Amino acid sequence: MTQVEDTSREMRLDRDSFAQGYFENAVYRHWDPYAIEGLEEDKQKLMDEDDLTEAEYEELRQTLARFGAGEEAVTEDLMPLGLVLEDINDQMFVSSQIYEEAKHTQFFDRYWRDVINPVAEHHGFEVTNPTDQRYYPDGYIQLFDDTEAAMELLLEEDTPENRAKAYCHYHLTVESVLAQTGYYGITSAFSSKGSDEVAIREFPHLEGLVEGISKIRSDEGRHVGFGMQKVRRYVQSGEVDEQVVQDTLQELMPHVANTVNDFEEAVNAVPLVTYARDKLTRRIDIITDEDAVIPDVDELVSLDTDGTAAAD
Repeated sequence: MTQVEDTSREMRLDRDSFAQGYFENAVYRHWDPYAIEGLEEDKQKLMDEDDLTEAEYEELRQTLARFGAGEEAVTEDLMPLGLVLEDINDQMFVSSQIYEEAKHTQFFDRYWRDVINPVAEHHGFEVTNPTDQRYYPDGYIQLFDDTEAAMELLLEEDTPENRAKAYCHYHLTVESVLAQTGYYGITSAFSSKGSDEVAIREFPHLEGLVEGISKIRSDEGRHVGFGMQKVRRYVQSGEVDEQVVQDTLQELMPHVANTVNDFEEAVNAVPLVTYARDKLTRRIDIITDEDAVIPDVDELVSLDTDGTAAAD
């Protein structure tokens, strides 16, 4: 039955659904990756760091390369989910999510062009591309390969369990654990927020980078909340055994750890791994505990003064 023949609804949209609420929040909070200010100042600050070593700078490039590739990958890989969702409110939200992932890709590409390469040239460092395979450890590659496979499986076998696994891969691991850990690390190293334990050396505050990260984290609060709502409903309704969710998340955690634990020159990896494991535990608790409450959308997209999001 086509949408124009659908007589089951009085109105086209359910304004009270959490998916429609997330979509409206996305429209309200729209931002332009080319309007983020402060990149010229970031570039100058990094140029003024006369004692910056190439090994230290390489870890910044490593971080941003992984973010850019990750945002590009999920932009591509989310489409199967959009194709199998039946509800127009869900479809609208996932459409907005794909658009936002594309914007995130755009921001990291801009930062590499406008800041990373000019600073490398200034210091006489090797000028590298964000697609250089040196930046991607085996665990990172496996995580995104597994996520792509979980999404594509929906086109062959669309079941509640496979949907739950797809949400676990993308919304609850890639975005909720890996990305949030990376954002926490960047905020800690390049601003006054976050943890003092992350940065080994004292970096200048990079307001342009941190502002872009803050906008991206605001978007991803919605993405994480959407996935948590979906998986929680599957578990609480009994359609999917909670052990499937726990097993899927636990199986992916080593890939996350492998992605964040290879820093040693400028960043301390230990608090990042700890942060990631704490996020994973919190996700499982919210999904499996009947009394747990997922924050509303405004809280999900807000940032606390310590640089952490409510979705954390």
